[in-house]
Amino acid sequence: MVLVTPEKIASVMALEPMPRSFAELDEMVSKGLPKGALKSSIDHIYASAEDRKQLLYRIIPEATYKRRRTSLSAEESERAERLARIFATAAYVWHSEEDARSFLTMPHSMLQGRNPLDVSMTELGARRVEELLWRLYYGIAA
Repeated sequence: MVLVTPEKIASVMALEPMPRSFAELDEMVSKGLPKGALKSSIDHIYASAEDRKQLLYRIIPEATYKRRRTSLSAEESERAERLARIFATAAYVWHSEEDARSFLTMPHSMLQGRNPLDVSMTELGARRVEELLWRLYYGIAA
């Protein structure tokens, strides 16, 4: 049973056409997502233009991002997907995008006082955040 579907992840990135499976999403990521996919994910997390810009250039250096015409590289696309997956999972667990934003940007004791967004900048960190979210969802002591 999949709770956070590829469609939910893709909707955070505003992808068209919408993938119907994780295999299709993986193929889209490996071919390179549109630049807008990363911007859309970031727009879900931060309202402030300055915060969005800082996160964008933290994920992809400014000069590199500006050189990209339409598509991200496979590695950059993986980062965009990871960000969208973390946000989609948090929104599912908290039943609210606003609560998901708050969770992602506030320090958490189970993450050594770091905020989940910072921890999720690496794949292993994202797995830690997902594990924490599912523990919260299922009422397991986090």
